[in-house]
Amino acid sequence: MNEVANTDSEAHRQMEPEKKPTTAGNYFVSNYPPYSFWKPDHVGEFLEAIERPPSPDTKMGLYLHIPFCRKRCHFCYFKVYTDKNATAINGYLESAVKELEAYASKPFIGGRKPNFVYFGGGTPSYLSVPQLTSLTDRMKAVLPWDEAEEVAFECEPGTLTDQKLKAIRDVGVTRLSLGVEHFDDHILETNGRAHRSKEVFRAYQYAREIEFPQVNIDLIAGMLEETEEKWKMAVERTLELGPDSVTIYQMEVPFNTGIYRQMKDSGQLTAPVADWATKRRWVDYAFGELEKEGYTVTSAYTAVKDKARTKFIYRDRLWEGADLLSVGVASFGHIGGTHYQNNADFEPYVNAILDGNLPVFRALTPSNEERLIREFILQLKLGHTRCSYFDQKFGVNVKKKFEAPLKQIADWGFLKIDGDEIKLNREGLLQVDRLLHEFFLPQHLTQRLV
Repeated sequence: MNEVANTDSEAHRQMEPEKKPTTAGNYFVSNYPPYSFWKPDHVGEFLEAIERPPSPDTKMGLYLHIPFCRKRCHFCYFKVYTDKNATAINGYLESAVKELEAYASKPFIGGRKPNFVYFGGGTPSYLSVPQLTSLTDRMKAVLPWDEAEEVAFECEPGTLTDQKLKAIRDVGVTRLSLGVEHFDDHILETNGRAHRSKEVFRAYQYAREIEFPQVNIDLIAGMLEETEEKWKMAVERTLELGPDSVTIYQMEVPFNTGIYRQMKDSGQLTAPVADWATKRRWVDYAFGELEKEGYTVTSAYTAVKDKARTKFIYRDRLWEGADLLSVGVASFGHIGGTHYQNNADFEPYVNAILDGNLPVFRALTPSNEERLIREFILQLKLGHTRCSYFDQKFGVNVKKKFEAPLKQIADWGFLKIDGDEIKLNREGLLQVDRLLHEFFLPQHLTQRLV
């Protein structure tokens, strides 16, 4: 039974007309409260959190940021470097291991081993085989991975040789994520990608030969000079390869991207990429084609071939409030109820480690209400969540707590409540990040998320 009626109500706002052009700014919601509310004044709260034992049954993950790339993509907003030589890279890896060692003896570890491990970037596959092998050996010596359910590793296809792929497999990676983004070489070049389509096919073939448990392909809908025909081709090529999972993101243009700088220099107010309605339609098309081939859509961005076997442990654990020990420049983590981010610049990060200090730049300890909102909105990205989960964990009836926003979204035609389950339909899922702001506290309703 639908407990929230999909009817018009004078007590609720009409759905605001969608701003079709893509304007500059962050669109996707990846945490709560927004990063812009994390402050240096709260770092002391983080330092207190790492001195406390973990809450019972709280799983812990490990994230390492590898900030090196062959090129900086025009749409990239992550902290990356394209100018570091081998000496600088080795020095950075040494600093990251020392940072990990500094945490290993802290009470928050509580005898836990990582339940999941994630190498993000940047381009983790930019590392050489000796660098990768030495790094992971030393990390495992500090915090063994032998109980990890998932070890995920991001790759740029053009950096992958057969030897490197084998090394990545040998260090224990279970999910290889290929940053394909598109299969059209002109679009790849126009958007500043370093690889070309032939490198994708070669890397994918060998990854299959050496039997990675999960191979994921990333796509981006709405890149510079994307067309209907080219997008359909990208989806077709993806289906021909048949990866275990596909992640599809709609192009956004944050303020710290090359595209935005070009917009600013030319006085443009809108980005030269597809509008939001078109991007959502393209993702919907891709999901539909994947479903025809037996894939299941498991989040606003993800489709998997075998739902019983293919998991995204890193995502699911974080969206359920797991601890995340993050090391490396600009990395974001969460320990004992406190969010934190490391220094976002290379030299200050390395120098802090050399001086024997933790390189944490800003932090925030959310209230219980904010923690509830965080897990609720992130789990809605799966397209569904269960009310009983929040009742058991937070002692809160979310149907009552969020009665107004739930009814608002239902009135817009995107949501229904069926017993214990809150569900978004496909139309709602495709624009979930836009809808999540309905659950934000008033003080967090800002266009500046980072």
